[in-house]
This record gives sequence, structure tokens and C-alpha cells, in this order.
Amino acid sequence: MSAPLPWTSEEMMTVAASRHLWNGAVCFVGIGLPSAAANLARLTHAPNTVLIYESGTIGTKPEVLPLSIGDGELADTATVVVPLPEIFTYWLQGGRIDVGFLGAAQVDRFGNLNSTVIGPYDQPRTRLPGAGGAPEIATHAKQTFVVLKQSARSFVPQLDFRSSGGFFEGNGSRARSGSPGRGPQVVITDLGVMKPQAGTEELELVARYEHTSVEGAVAATGWPLQVAERVEVLPAPSPGELEVLRALHARTREAHSRPVLLPF
Repeated sequence: MSAPLPWTSEEMMTVAASRHLWNGAVCFVGIGLPSAAANLARLTHAPNTVLIYESGTIGTKPEVLPLSIGDGELADTATVVVPLPEIFTYWLQGGRIDVGFLGAAQVDRFGNLNSTVIGPYDQPRTRLPGAGGAPEIATHAKQTFVVLKQSARSFVPQLDFRSSGGFFEGNGSRARSGSPGRGPQVVITDLGVMKPQAGTEELELVARYEHTSVEGAVAATGWPLQVAERVEVLPAPSPGELEVLRALHARTREAHSRPVLLPF
């Protein structure tokens, strides 16, 4: 019986996702795993990353992870706060966003995302929070990174609802649609990393972790997953990365457990 790993699969995924951001990148951040990964990058190897949230906060440096885009922590630590329309028109549609960092409930083989419903739209089994600004981010950001846990329930052959476009039906259909951004250039999961194949634009497994296997990633995918000829084995989280990530989560838990006093 093998010894337990010194990190969790979610920590490994978050670290792997953070490593894709480079110093100085302008990143439009989604809440949840994307926010954890982007802030880990900012606190480690990419201190000059410019984080932008949908609420209008630019250059925010939160000490704790936000509960939502309206969390006061984002405004309190931002370089500037601008109206939401300016974020979408001047920054996003203006081509100033290097990376859109997104999560989702479902993804298909061409990187299209669902964050709206599970089941039929009119009578869903689960109604999700919705896409928010993700459709615009997926369309206009120079590229998008997607991070989510992998299973046959989340990596599906057919989305229950297409909230945000990736490569649509593949084979150049995104470019033909006129979408200005390059689409999802990487999908990071708790089992490995996928990138679009040249030509077909179908997601292909290109990397795994020390504790995961190609067979496990294939089994956790709802379509016949393409596998690169050479699958890279990604390095484990460093002690420094784990220390920073765990401290970030500890501060977040402590901050979010404090009672809120409402003025009367």
C-alpha cells in the first residue's frame, strides 16, 4: 500500500493551473478554482499579474479569496475600480485581456462550457448559478484557461446547455464564427492537462500528475479521449507553493467565519 500523498488532488490541480500564468499577464478571473489558481500565481512566481474581476476591480490583490465578484475584499485591494460596462467594452472587447481564467460544470471535447443547467433547460435537474460574464470572456479574451475536476459527469459528449463557446464543432468553426479570441488553450483537471489538437481542435491529454494515469483520465471522460504520443508527467507542488496556497485558504476560512455586524 502506497503512502498518502503530501498534497490533495485539488491542491495539485490548483498549483498546475497557477503555473500557466506568467508574470505581467492581464487575467480576467472567475470565482472558485480559477480565483485560487490566479491568486496563487500572483503570490508566487507572477507577482505583477494584473487580476481583473467582473465587478470592475482592476489590479486587485486580495488577502483572502472572494466569495463572489461583489466581495468587498476585491474593491478594497484594487488599484482602481471602474464601472462594469468599462470592463467589458474597454478591457475585454478592446483586446486588453491576455487570459480569461474560467471554471464550469460541464465541458465537451471542443472546450465548450456549461454553467447554466444540468438536464433539460425547461425542467433541469439542477439549475446552476449561470454564465455571468463567461460567454464574453470566452469570446474576447486572447485565450482562455479552464480548470475543473474531471469525471464522466463533467466531461461530457454533449453539453446540457452551451453557456460559453470554445471551439464550437471544431475544425476551424470558431475562426469562421468571427470570435476574436483563440479559445481554450488549456484545460486543467485533477487528473491531468488537456490542450486542443492542431487542426481538429479536439481536446487531447498532454500531461498527467505523478499519482494519476493516462488510463484514469480516459476512464473519467465521457467521450473517447485523444491522448498525445508523449504524455508529460508534471512536477509535484513545491513546498513553497503548498505553503502559500494553504495559508491563502486558511486566511480565507478565518475571514469567512467571522460574524458580520449589520448597522441598525
